[in-house]
Amino acid sequence: MFNFPSGQEFGSAELIHAIARAVAQVSEPPGVLAVALSGGADSAMMAVHAAMYARRKALPLHFLHIHHGLQHAAEQWRARTHDLAHLLGVPCHSLRVQVGPTAGDGIEAAARDARYRGLAQLAGMVGARHVLLAHHRNDQAETVLLRLLRGAGPTGLAAMAPVAERDGLVYLRPWLDVERAAILEQAGVFYEQSGWQAVQDPTNNDDKYTRAAVRERLAPELDARWPGWRGNLARHARLSGEVAQVLDEVAAQDFQGLELQAGGRSFSLECWRRLSPARQALALRYWLSLAGLRMPTEARLNDIMRQLRGLHAQGHDRQMRVKHGDVFICCVRGRVLLDRARPPA
Repeated sequence: MFNFPSGQEFGSAELIHAIARAVAQVSEPPGVLAVALSGGADSAMMAVHAAMYARRKALPLHFLHIHHGLQHAAEQWRARTHDLAHLLGVPCHSLRVQVGPTAGDGIEAAARDARYRGLAQLAGMVGARHVLLAHHRNDQAETVLLRLLRGAGPTGLAAMAPVAERDGLVYLRPWLDVERAAILEQAGVFYEQSGWQAVQDPTNNDDKYTRAAVRERLAPELDARWPGWRGNLARHARLSGEVAQVLDEVAAQDFQGLELQAGGRSFSLECWRRLSPARQALALRYWLSLAGLRMPTEARLNDIMRQLRGLHAQGHDRQMRVKHGDVFICCVRGRVLLDRARPPA
């Protein structure tokens, strides 16, 4: 197990305390903790500092590595993560995943979805429900900027949440307020003391990928003109997150007043129509999120609401069936519902 030559544990007190604060904020204390470990400097330092934290708390810890197979060096990256785990005395589990068709979302989105599916599978195997992710302030700022450029609304500009649930797991991002320079400094010290060096993913600097284009082309210009832009955008994400929380509370309250049936899977069109247009949109988004469905674009949502309003204006004698992803949004006898069946021939 790795220690400094003096016998002192390795690690930044600031980074370890950030992990401790994140874990302390979850409603259900973890019985087992996991780290998503790619082998890059950020996730490696999360793994190292989580190991120090877990050792102090006598908390079982596991490293989870997803092998996408998208790079020639991916097998070497897998070996490097297991070397780090061995050095720290922490079990490491790897899974090879298939990155499926992009469906217009791009290879980055497809790889991200495959990674989360793989993490859920590995976490289930080791009995972990809480997974640490190594996203930092630089990542958060880039995410906000990307979403601004894509036209995201207030909730989208909240970017990455410090705590998020997905596929039954609780993902924690303790370092969203930490500059990457502080993480890289620790990676350098760790290399000097242990000889273990983080892997380098060439796609991180390849500007044919969207995020890399922001990092390589836009960030240097912003750094030169507005040196504090990352902190400002990270603060904007926090404020947007507060706005999103309020909107979720309003949407939940409105949704409960829609004469729900079938455990909330259907609601009254007439009650929905009594809401203001803005709150109609909030209620629809909330309903779709409860079903685990992707949010429609603004234009698509407006079209769905137009059709629902048209039905209401003409009574309930007409039926509506609009495809959204793998389901159909339907209105039958004044009830709005989701149908996963195929449309009638």
